[in-house]
Amino acid sequence: MRGYGRGVRAATIAGLLADPTRLKVVAALALGAGTLEEVAEATGLPLRDVALAARRLGRAGLVRRDRHELELLTDRFGAAARAAAEAAPPPEPLSDDPAEDAVLSAFVRDGRLVSIPAQQTKRRIVLEHLVRVFDVGIRYPEREVNALLAVWHPDTAALRRYLVDEGLLTREAGLYWRSGGWVDV
Repeated sequence: MRGYGRGVRAATIAGLLADPTRLKVVAALALGAGTLEEVAEATGLPLRDVALAARRLGRAGLVRRDRHELELLTDRFGAAARAAAEAAPPPEPLSDDPAEDAVLSAFVRDGRLVSIPAQQTKRRIVLEHLVRVFDVGIRYPEREVNALLAVWHPDTAALRRYLVDEGLLTREAGLYWRSGGWVDV
């Protein structure tokens, strides 16, 4: 396996598996096929296509091939995933305050609220974070409030109620406006 002593990169694996033939070959090997013929039978692919895919996967260090015998080197997948995770930059903090950032990191993923905290102090931190989508001095109809909150979490009624209860939004005559929380200037 010349050049692959350090492992296979996750991007290389993703590129290899983007090809439907190679993906089928890997799947068949993962499910127990051990020869070119068994892979061809399991996938319905021509033996020639299986051999070409196995050769390419072997050159990348994912498959060990000994004539017609094949072995999927499953440890390479895990090693590539771990290396990619270690090389990924740390996520941007959601708050300058480490305690707030810890709470926000537990409840906010990829710009979405994964769950509404049950504990009031944690919920307050999360609500102060998401109230920032509302501009100061603007009055919002309920449907617009729901649209802005739906980006965060599907339970817009609960979020709306919590924001009002915590004094972060005020409601009157079907209109809402921001009335609390930190304002970035």
